[in-house]
Amino acid sequence: MSIDDKEQQAGVYDGAMMVRLLGYTRPYRASVVGAVALVILSSLLQLVGPLATAVALDLFIRPGEVEAPVSRWLAEHWLAVRAIDPAAGLALVAGVYLLTLVLTSLVLYFQGLVMQMMGQRIMADLREEIFAHLQRLSIAYFDRHPIGRLVTRVTNDVDALNELFTAGLVSIFGDVVLLGGIVLALFWLDWRLALATFAILPLLLGLSIWFKVRARQTYRRVRLKLARINSFLQEHLTGMSVVQLFGRERATASDFGHINDEHRVANLQAIFYYAVYYPMVELITALGIGLILFYGGGKVMGGALSLGVLVAFLQYAQRFYQPLADLSEKYNILQSAIASSERVFGLLDTEPTIADVEDPWRPESIRGAVELDDVWFSYEEGEPVLRGVSFRLEPGETVAIVGHTGAGKSTLANLLLRFYDVDSGVVRIDGRDVRHWHLGDLRRAIGLVLQDVFLFSGTIADNIRLGEEGLGDAAVEEAAREVHAHEFIARLEGGYGAAVQERGSGLSVGQKQLIAFARALAFDPRILILDEATSSIDTETEQLIQRALGRLLAGRTNLVIAHRLSTIQHADRILVMHKGELREQGTHRELLAADGIYARLHQLQYRDTRSLG
Repeated sequence: MSIDDKEQQAGVYDGAMMVRLLGYTRPYRASVVGAVALVILSSLLQLVGPLATAVALDLFIRPGEVEAPVSRWLAEHWLAVRAIDPAAGLALVAGVYLLTLVLTSLVLYFQGLVMQMMGQRIMADLREEIFAHLQRLSIAYFDRHPIGRLVTRVTNDVDALNELFTAGLVSIFGDVVLLGGIVLALFWLDWRLALATFAILPLLLGLSIWFKVRARQTYRRVRLKLARINSFLQEHLTGMSVVQLFGRERATASDFGHINDEHRVANLQAIFYYAVYYPMVELITALGIGLILFYGGGKVMGGALSLGVLVAFLQYAQRFYQPLADLSEKYNILQSAIASSERVFGLLDTEPTIADVEDPWRPESIRGAVELDDVWFSYEEGEPVLRGVSFRLEPGETVAIVGHTGAGKSTLANLLLRFYDVDSGVVRIDGRDVRHWHLGDLRRAIGLVLQDVFLFSGTIADNIRLGEEGLGDAAVEEAAREVHAHEFIARLEGGYGAAVQERGSGLSVGQKQLIAFARALAFDPRILILDEATSSIDTETEQLIQRALGRLLAGRTNLVIAHRLSTIQHADRILVMHKGELREQGTHRELLAADGIYARLHQLQYRDTRSLG
């Protein structure tokens, strides 16, 4: 099943999903209580206006026409007020009405303020939780899931949840409170007319059920298409140099147009259901107003109902139907949030496949012995990359690994760092299975320098220090001096404080490699892995590194993965990998004398070098 199919099928229990979402409000109980109190207060204030209208009509504008039982109760209740001059009475009622509107506005202002602040705090917490979880996930997870989709989880999907908390849940609760108050007021005024008012509710319920079924799938589809757009953009913007190099601009634009069009179609489907639902709600509510006018007007003409009560009914009905109509928009917010929460929680529920065991080993000191014992490993089931590999590195030994592309050299580094776990066999450091080590301690014990150096936005010093507060400026500079990076860093404007652009843009490949060397050495690892670390460096820079390597590698266990054999001739031992197997091992001279795979590799590279010369 594809990732897209899994995302479309994810999650069906709205109730359970909502309970989990509400769990994020627990740290902000005071804000929740305050928002709910303000919602209840604003709902009660909105009930005052129609009653004030009824009082004004029945007691001051058209007094003496109180015939209905409820109107007579109102007259008795306001008996003391009826003695007031009508003009003064109207002024009093108008003042109450105006005061109610002012108070309602103030309450709604503070309600919105509280909800927005709470929503922003919740979203900040959720984003931090997602990012922290992403950092715990295994490297294999990122192999299978496009980065653009993961960025969508932290950005667009969280934004949808923010809208739910700030404009959805509390507002829906407020609508429910208001609707409940209106129902009580309508039955209190006249239960028969109230029943006529509610006659349209089955139609609204049926329409809402139809909309719910359709909207849920469309909003999930919209989120899926948006994730595809983000994934495509991330991939192709990162690889723009390749796109332009091979003249793929038109083809890439066509591919993006197709994906973008799918997103447009998905949005149009969602808009269609919304466009049908909202006008139908308006039509049904208009039918309800017509029923009130027809039935209530007849009762007024027959003397069974006062005009004030009928007008109050009309106002209450509009306030009753409006929240129902607004529920369509709020339901859109709810559906969008549910679709996003399915994806966010799907990510958060993904358990890391690489994690610490209970009571992991945390040694006080590390000798640096490395051993692989009959290791088998495959990235894809049934396609082994390593086949029964066994070897041992003694503490302080420098061992080089060579072989054709795809022979499994870099996989050995991944297994040592426990980015992946072996299928069978054991990888040991200091005699302990790396699966029993504390992951943090294991990876701090190993320094890694890759061919493709990744630099973060920030400064040169930041990229060497990587947030380690214990590494002061002196330690950073010393590490740079050891790898001969200080010279070019000192020439930069700002020196160690020089700005580094995204992925090290503006620095040469050699300069980035030197920074990576300084970064690894600043942490003083007991084991050092160089994975094709000098393959992309120009001759002058390579000479700088070669002069430093003797001093840098001294006293450490070193695993040097190399393609250029000229860089590893002085290694204590050379391991030759071929099709996932360890086929040869020995010193440079011994392997040449054996006239095997290594000798052929050496001959090919020597011949290529002479032909290039």
